[in-house]
Amino acid sequence: MSDEKEESLISHLEALRETLLKCIISLCVVFPFVFFAAPPVLNKLIEIILGGTGIKLNYFSPMEVFLIQIKTAFVLDLIVCCPYIAKKLWDFILPALYDNERKFIKSLVLLSSLLFVLGVAFCLFVMLPFVIKFGLSFSSSNINPMFSISNIVSLALIMSLSFGLMFQMPLITHALIKSGVVSYEAISDKRPYVIVIILIIAGILTPPDVVSQITLGLPTYLLLELGLLFSRKKS
Repeated sequence: MSDEKEESLISHLEALRETLLKCIISLCVVFPFVFFAAPPVLNKLIEIILGGTGIKLNYFSPMEVFLIQIKTAFVLDLIVCCPYIAKKLWDFILPALYDNERKFIKSLVLLSSLLFVLGVAFCLFVMLPFVIKFGLSFSSSNINPMFSISNIVSLALIMSLSFGLMFQMPLITHALIKSGVVSYEAISDKRPYVIVIILIIAGILTPPDVVSQITLGLPTYLLLELGLLFSRKKS
């Protein structure tokens, strides 16, 4: 019996190794193509972020823009390969799930992915242009704004990831209430504490400035309220 368990464990590890290897190979195969697509994508991203402000970004070392293009290529590589990687991981865990578990996880992953995409889009098209324009408002005859391309792109990546994660709040709230981990009343009655926790998390995920913290914290709180409303209607 122990030999059968050992063989089963080995076969599962082999299947996992094969799955991960295929995922890595897909990333390596796609990377050269997305690397050549990175410059126009980066230019479009900067155009969206700056929002018609007319400012020009600067770079302060010969390799700075090239390294940013490589970072952009890595992100594009993950985005392009994400469906294939998700399919391979799904095929790996599928045999171990019951039908109801398959339906639940499938709907959960789809909804989570949609919320993540909405969070990133909201950040890029709404919040980042607002943050840039807010920063420009401090310029004067004696203060000239000068933005580094590295800082702007890093800010965009960090805030996009943060918004994508924090947009999971309705799903997390509903899942916690539905599973019985917490009750609807427990969260609704402790809103002040929840707001403080959200602001702390927003402060960790965003650059160390109050504006970025509030621009992430406020939508997250509204999404929490949406999750509470949805959970109350379901109950």
